[in-house]
Amino acid sequence: MSDKRTRGKPSKIDQLPDDIKSELIELLRDKSVTQTEVLERVNTLIREAGLPEEEHISRSGLNRYATRMATVGSRIQEAREVSKQWVDQLGGKPTGEVSKVLIEMVRTLAFDQVLKLSESGEAVPPKFIKELAVGVEKLEKAATESTKREKEIRKAMAEEAAERAAEVAKAAGLTADGAAQIKREILGIA
Repeated sequence: MSDKRTRGKPSKIDQLPDDIKSELIELLRDKSVTQTEVLERVNTLIREAGLPEEEHISRSGLNRYATRMATVGSRIQEAREVSKQWVDQLGGKPTGEVSKVLIEMVRTLAFDQVLKLSESGEAVPPKFIKELAVGVEKLEKAATESTKREKEIRKAMAEEAAERAAEVAKAAGLTADGAAQIKREILGIA
């Protein structure tokens, strides 16, 4: 019988107790600590925790994990930078615009995941299809609510501007009918 790992089985590092795994992550983040030192410290923690010798991590296992963490870290950093650029670009615009961009980004990510699954040749799990359908439905609902909220905000702002314009017109000596006409023009009900 082969002792070969199968895809999807958690690695030794994934199975470490939370406190040891947290220490491992902290050590990997500290650029002044070499991987050799990380390996020695973590295996010492494993030994001190009373875990069996088989639970010690190997140099290659640590390297795979460090590489995976670096990849995830760079993706998170890229996402932060892209988000910052969009927020910087849309910062002064109505929140509806930001919502639309975020909704479109999620749609794109969902499409990418479906594409990757279909290209892999693996069967798409029914649970994934269901979760994706629910997610798309929620996105569409959020987009609709965002548009509705944006319209309500614009209407309230127009009403406020019309009221203010009518007050200014009356204060400037315009007749009540003239002020009412300006108000109707602003509200688009002339």
